[in-house]
Amino acid sequence: MRKGKTIQAIKEELQLVTTLEDLAQHPDFQDARKGVQQAFLQRQRQLEKIVLQKQKYRDMCQYETEILNANPEALICGVDEVGRGPLAGPVVASAVVLQPEHDFVGINDSKQLSATQRDLLNTALKAQVRAWAVGIATPEEIDAHNIYVATQIAMYRAIENLAVTPTHYLIDAMKLDQLTASQQAIIKGDAKSVSIAAASIIAKVYRDDLMAEYAERYPGYDFAQNAGYGTQKHLDGLKQYGVTPIHRKSFEPIKSMVSKL
Repeated sequence: MRKGKTIQAIKEELQLVTTLEDLAQHPDFQDARKGVQQAFLQRQRQLEKIVLQKQKYRDMCQYETEILNANPEALICGVDEVGRGPLAGPVVASAVVLQPEHDFVGINDSKQLSATQRDLLNTALKAQVRAWAVGIATPEEIDAHNIYVATQIAMYRAIENLAVTPTHYLIDAMKLDQLTASQQAIIKGDAKSVSIAAASIIAKVYRDDLMAEYAERYPGYDFAQNAGYGTQKHLDGLKQYGVTPIHRKSFEPIKSMVSKL
C-alpha cells in the first residue's frame, strides 16, 4: 500500500485498468483495506462482464466472418422485423449494412436490452453503419394479406430503401423469394448475428417511437407503454373507446369486436 493513498483515488485508478491481467498486477492489489478489496472485486466483475460480451460479439460475428472469408468484398445486410404480435400498429422491418470494422460490443436481440441500451445503440448504429433503412407494412396490409406476408412486404421495403445494394442477406427466420442475391434465414438470428441484431434494434426503436406518437393521437390504449400488444390497459381501452384506425381488424379480439359493429 502506498502511504497516504485514499480508497477513492484507488477506485478512480481501477477504472483505467482494462484487463484482468493488469488488475492482478496493480500495485495496490495487496492493500488489505476492506474498501480497496471491494473496489478490486467490483472492477474484476466489470472486466469479466466485458470479456464475456466480447466473446459473445465474436460469436455473433460468425456468420459474417464466414461470408467475408469466402468473399472479402461481400456486402452483408442484416434484416429483421418487430411488431408481428401486437393488436395495433404496423409491422416494421429494418435492413442494416455494417461497416467492415464494426464494434458494437454489448449488442444483442433488441428484446434482451433495456430501453436505454436500445436508444444508445440505435444512435450509435445510425451514425456508424454503412447503410440502414426501415420498411413498414400497415395494419390494412396486415388485414388484407396476413402477418407473415405483411412482414415480407415490410422487409422488401426496408431493403429497397437502402442506399447500397447488398450481395448477401442474413434474415431473421424468414425467406424472401424475390431477392436475387444469396440469403440465409437464421432462426433467432437477432441473438446469433450482429447484422440481424443491429436491424432488430433500429426496427424496435423506430416502432416504439411510432407507437408513442400514436399514443398521443389515440389516448386511452396505453400505446406508449404496450406498443400495441394486448395488455390489460389496452384491452380496457378497447372496451371503453372501441377500435381505432390502427388496430388490426383480422386479429382477435379486434376481429370479434368489429363483427359486432
